[in-house]
Amino acid sequence: MPRENFHQELDQLRLQVEVTAARVGVALDRMHGVLRTGDLDLTDEALAADDHVDAMVVSLTERVYDLICREAPMASDLRYLVSVVRILEELERIADLSLRVVKQAPEQPMLAAHPALFAILDDMAAVAEDLFRMALDAWTAQDPSLAHDVAGRSSTMDEDYRALLDEILALEGPAAVSVAVTSVLVGRALERIADHTVIVGERLQYLLTADPAYLASEVR
Repeated sequence: MPRENFHQELDQLRLQVEVTAARVGVALDRMHGVLRTGDLDLTDEALAADDHVDAMVVSLTERVYDLICREAPMASDLRYLVSVVRILEELERIADLSLRVVKQAPEQPMLAAHPALFAILDDMAAVAEDLFRMALDAWTAQDPSLAHDVAGRSSTMDEDYRALLDEILALEGPAAVSVAVTSVLVGRALERIADHTVIVGERLQYLLTADPAYLASEVR
């Protein structure tokens, strides 16, 4: 009975990680909305919602540590709990990076005044959302093939970032420096969101397969 209760707690933990990831997905949606519109009300919503994500991550992390201390899990159960801690860390980083974009809301009209550059940033935000949605689907289904697809799709973000740098180098005029700095800040945040999402996918693959090769992305 004690071990049955323990595995019920693990199932509940999996669902709560899914809920936390869904909250982060909403944060990315708000981020994209702010990037597209510069809506300051949406910006305030995003800033307030981040506190809830942080609280959920802290609460779940403490719960994992409690389970490790109380149950002394072995083998796959221990791998699962350690992986949950790592995934929670990545979710928190993704949420924090989305706020970097949100905080540039006052500069949105300046970016939007450069259509080619702005279109690339918009596409990067869409790619970040799509990658994260794939990772969330993979976690929900506990499906290694879906998790593998996340890394495969991330090359689109790399291509967009290179295109963004080309546009930045072509900037001219008195506002060029300001536009360049803001574009790099936003673009780099979006690229890092994709990187951390790939880590979530690869950590899930490690969890499901026990193949340590999938941990390589965490030490790059």
